[in-house]
Parts: sequence; structure tokens; C-alpha cells
Amino acid sequence: MFEIITSEHSYMHSLSVLVRHFMRSEELKETMTQTEHHHLFSNISDILTVSTRFFEDLEKRYQEHLLIPDISDIVEEHASNHFSPYISYCSNEVYQQRTLQRLLATNPLFKETLKQIERKPECGGLPMISFLILPMQRVTRLPLLLDTVCQKTKACTAAYGAATRALKAISKLVKNCNEGARAMERTEQMYTLQKQLEFGKKKPFPLISASRWLLKRGELYLLLSEEAGIFRRGAGRLCYLFLFNDVLIITKKKSEESYSVMNYATLDQVVVEKMERTHLPLLSGGTARGTAGGFLFRVVMEKDSEGRREEIVLSAETLSDRARWIAALMHREKEKLDTTPKGDLSQVEITQTYLAKQADELSLQQADVVLVLGGEDGWCWGERLRDGERGWFPEACARQITSRTAVECNVRRMERLRTETDV
Repeated sequence: MFEIITSEHSYMHSLSVLVRHFMRSEELKETMTQTEHHHLFSNISDILTVSTRFFEDLEKRYQEHLLIPDISDIVEEHASNHFSPYISYCSNEVYQQRTLQRLLATNPLFKETLKQIERKPECGGLPMISFLILPMQRVTRLPLLLDTVCQKTKACTAAYGAATRALKAISKLVKNCNEGARAMERTEQMYTLQKQLEFGKKKPFPLISASRWLLKRGELYLLLSEEAGIFRRGAGRLCYLFLFNDVLIITKKKSEESYSVMNYATLDQVVVEKMERTHLPLLSGGTARGTAGGFLFRVVMEKDSEGRREEIVLSAETLSDRARWIAALMHREKEKLDTTPKGDLSQVEITQTYLAKQADELSLQQADVVLVLGGEDGWCWGERLRDGERGWFPEACARQITSRTAVECNVRRMERLRTETDV
């Protein structure tokens, strides 16, 4: 209970630094447009307001009951009726991150003004991004704090019932925040890609769908094709892949915002396998040019955009890149085959915050616990314990949890949280 109160006070103070020194800075505001300013700071003032009211109610209860005040009813009330600004803020995250990256890369005046503000003693030497992500960190931290309250409260009591109701309320909020952010990102992404993909003489594929999202995208080297087809002449050149949860689209990159579609196939018609260099001589015709330093895998489209069978060989620059492409292409099969007991998987604790840079990566906060499902060449494929989200992350930002007791405790907590917070 006490940790919820003290951490809310610290969080509220950090939010006030963000609002006072960054958002309300006239010097910083003059370096960008009004739209950019809105995308960057969104409704952070509303977040500060609801945090202040929440803390005031917590503090009042603490003053009334100095020993161990029961604050579960306060948490439930605020999570259910006052914390909706968090959903808006989290939904804006995709615009926030993109706006900040663009301003830092293309606006020298913004970058210099921001550095001057970050040097202020009040900012503690921290970059603005560390303040901007605070609401996301706070809202995902609260269920863990409430779960601790539940563990320390005697079952079948009024206090336990209040604690579990508060946990469900805050978990519902987190779920809505995650869904809002995901929906906004996916919708915006689909509309953008629909404009960028040029199908030419190929039968257009209706990309925009509420049930479709991007799993991975990137450039690979296209080597040769075993069968005669559209890739025969294109053997030994760069191609750009867009992998969605239900379709693979292979393109030629014309510019940063334009891609010419070469072929596509739904994923139920796609088979992928890893290849070694020793397999190259078995390929019919062509040469192995472009494979220096490359790591190969084969993609078979049983029925492509024209109903034909097409087989291609792709080369990735690194072992981890190949592993990530194969994992993404096989994501449906991997989910079906994933039967390993959670307690038998290794676990890591995140030692430094990591923000996902690609669609198949996992954003992580310090102290997050992750189940490690696989890995390759300095990268881990894992499942975030607090919500079951999966993705890749650098092993350098994590440390192994070696205590068997801690591992088992984490698994039990994960199972309990996912049961109690099934909202």
C-alpha cells in the first residue's frame, strides 16, 4: 500500500517536470508546428491532473489511517472513472515516437533547444524521452503493485475482495491502453502502406483490414529461383519484404515511400526453411553472387498471386536477421507447437529500458521479467511475463535469473495475474 502512495508522488513530480520545463517551454514550442507539439505532448496535462487527484485521495486516506491504510477502493474508483486520459495518451504513442525521431533528425534548432532544457538541474540530466514514456510505465506497473497487495491480504476477507476488484479495474485500463495503442498504430500503418505499394499489372491485394497487421518488414538479397518464373531474371538483386500476419508481399524498393509489388502469397500457402551454404550447388542455374557474408533461407509459395508455385532463396546479412525472418514467417506454426511448460523456460530480468525499433521487437521496461523462448546471435525471442506479449530484444539489456525459487515464483505470479486480470 505504502509503495503505491510513495511511487505515485514520485511519478507526479516527474510529470510536473515534463509539463513545466518541456511542454510549456516557449523556446521549444517555437521550434516546431502546433501539430508536432500536440503529437509530442498529447494530453500529458490531463495525465498530470488525474495523477494529482489520485495522489491527493491517497494522501488523505494515509493521514486518516497512518498504519496500513486500505486504498484499494480509491484505486478502483480512479481506474474505473478517472484514468481514461491514459488510453488517449497511450494511443498517441506511435505519433509521439515518430514526431520526436523526425524532429531530432531534421530540426537542428529543436535538437539544440531540447539539449539546453535537458541540461537543467531540475531535469536531473535525463532526456525528454524518459519523461514522455512515464505514463506507459506507470500504468503497466500498477497491476503488479496491486497484485502484491492481493498476495499480502488474507483471502476471503473484505479487504481481499476490494484488492482483487482494484486489480481487475486497473488491468482493464491497461488492456484498453494496449488495445488503443495497437489499433491506432496498425490502422495508420495499413493506410500508409496501401498508398506506398504499387501493384502494376499484378492483381491488387486489399491490404486494409481490421484483422491484419505488420509482423516484419525489411530488405533481403534475392538469389535464385529453382523454378522458371518472375524471379529468374531478378536473381541476385535486392528485394523488400512486407510480412503481415496473413500474407507475404515481395516488392522492389523504388524509394522510401514507393514499392513495386513483384509477388505475394497468403501465409497458409507459404513454407520456409533454413539453408546452409552447402545447399547452394544443388540450385539449378545461376551463381552464388551476393551471398558473401549472407545467411540463406528458402521460401516456397505453393500458390502465389497468379496461382503458381514459386520458390525463392533469400540471403540475410546476419544470423539473427535470418532467425527473425524465419520465426516471423513461421509464427502460426510456432504458436501451435509452443507446448513447453513455462517453468522449464529460462527467464531474464531487464536491466535497461529498450524501445522496439522494428515490428517484431518487444519494448521493455527496467525490471520487466521475460520468458526466453529462443535466441540467435545476441538477440533473444521472449514473452513478457506481465502481459504475454512476444518479440525480439537484445540480450545485452537483460540478465539471467538463476534462482530456481525466483523462476517458479515468477511463473506462479504470471499465471495468477493472467487469471485474476482476465477482463
